[in-house]
This record gives sequence, C-alpha cells and structure tokens, in this order.
Amino acid sequence: MNRTLNFAKRNLMEISRDVLSYIFCAAFPIVMLIIMTLVNSSIPKEAGMTIFRIDNLEGGIIIFGQTFVMLFTAINLAKDRGGSFLIRLFATPMKSSDFTNGYILPMILVAVVQAVISLIVAVLIALIVGVEIKLLGFLLVLAAMLPSALMFIAIGIIFGTLFNEKAAPGLCSIIISLGSFIGGIWFDVEGAGGVICKISKCLPFFYCTKTVRSAIKLDLTWETFGLPIIIVSASAIVLSILAVFCFKKRMKADLA
Repeated sequence: MNRTLNFAKRNLMEISRDVLSYIFCAAFPIVMLIIMTLVNSSIPKEAGMTIFRIDNLEGGIIIFGQTFVMLFTAINLAKDRGGSFLIRLFATPMKSSDFTNGYILPMILVAVVQAVISLIVAVLIALIVGVEIKLLGFLLVLAAMLPSALMFIAIGIIFGTLFNEKAAPGLCSIIISLGSFIGGIWFDVEGAGGVICKISKCLPFFYCTKTVRSAIKLDLTWETFGLPIIIVSASAIVLSILAVFCFKKRMKADLA
C-alpha cells in the first residue's frame, strides 16, 4: 500500500506541474458549461429542447470532463513508458497492480475536484438563469460519477500501456468524440431514436451520462439510475482488470 501511495503521490505531482492539465481538466469543461448555457438561452421555449438546460447540461459536462482525465492518464503513462522511469521501477518489488493503482488514485482525485468545481459553477449559473436545482442531487452525483471516472481512467491506462506517447492521445481523441456523440452529452439520444439510439445503448458511454444526469435530478428509478449505474460499474470493473492485465504483460515484455 505504501508503494502504491508513494507512486500515486509522484503521479499527482507530475499532473500538477502540467499547465495543460489545468486547461483541459478544469477550465475547458467550465467554458463549455458557460457556452452551452448561452446556447440554451437562445433556444425558443416553444422548441421544448432542454438538453442544454443547466440541470441536464451539468451531467453531460461532468462526463465530458472525465474524457480529458482519460486523455491525461494515457499521456502520463505513455510518457513514463517512453523514458527510463518505469524500467527502473520494474526492478523494484512493485507489482503491476501497484503501478495501475498508482495511476488510478490521483486521477480519481482529479476527476472529483473537476466535478466539484464544475458543480459550483453550475449552481451559480442555475441561480442566475433561475433554474431550480436540487442540492441533494448535486451531492449524490459526486458518488454516482465515480464508476464512470474509473472506467475512463482504465481506458486511459490501457491506451497508455499499449501505445506510445504519440499514438495514445489520438486514440483517446476518438473516445472523446465517440463518448460525446453517442454518449448523449450534446443531444438527446433517446429522443433521436433510430440506429444512433440502438448503438448508444450497446456502449457504456450513454449510461455514464444517464447515471449522472439522473443523480443530479434525483430521478433514482431502476430504469433511469439503477440499471445504468450497474452497467457503468460493471464496465469499470472489467476495464480495470483488463488494464492491470495489459500493464502486467507490457511489464514482462519490457523486462525481457
């Protein structure tokens, strides 16, 4: 445990030194929150479109922010692999799970801090635009977002393990675009229906957004919250196990 915590502390310090991490993991989601709120203000009420209303928008922004946490996880791991840092650590008694947990813990913290900042801004926006918010829902979302955060971080570890510093970010960009589009962050997937809806329901990104949005609105029925959070949690567990497995294989290959 001490080895994991020391490694996690080192990774957190590396993230804190990177200016881009503040831009993409904190500033950019907030900017999008403000921009989409302005977009919502220009939509006629007669259109009945509420996807950009702050109580719906905030859930999507939280998931959108987590995709950038995934990106930085992949970049940091790929960068460590590209140098001699991890090679030296491979000679220590640390296990593959120590390494992966050492990347997961600080990024979970980053995701939580990111969500808290975003929620504070969302509360202020809700007060300004006059949208009723449920503070208990905003607190519940901090727990509901953890499975999706773990899932995206696990994806980042897999990409950072299997690909180099140049390829990993590109693959993460695909997930960011895919997660935003079929995850229902920027439009109502279920309202759209058709093939897009069917594809979305076959992947976990849609359920990530649905879980967080339902938590914010305290819509905790089985269909809107129970089943989605189970799907996201199961995906997070499977991908985390896969991340440890991939890292272990890469670790053996690098030592050979």
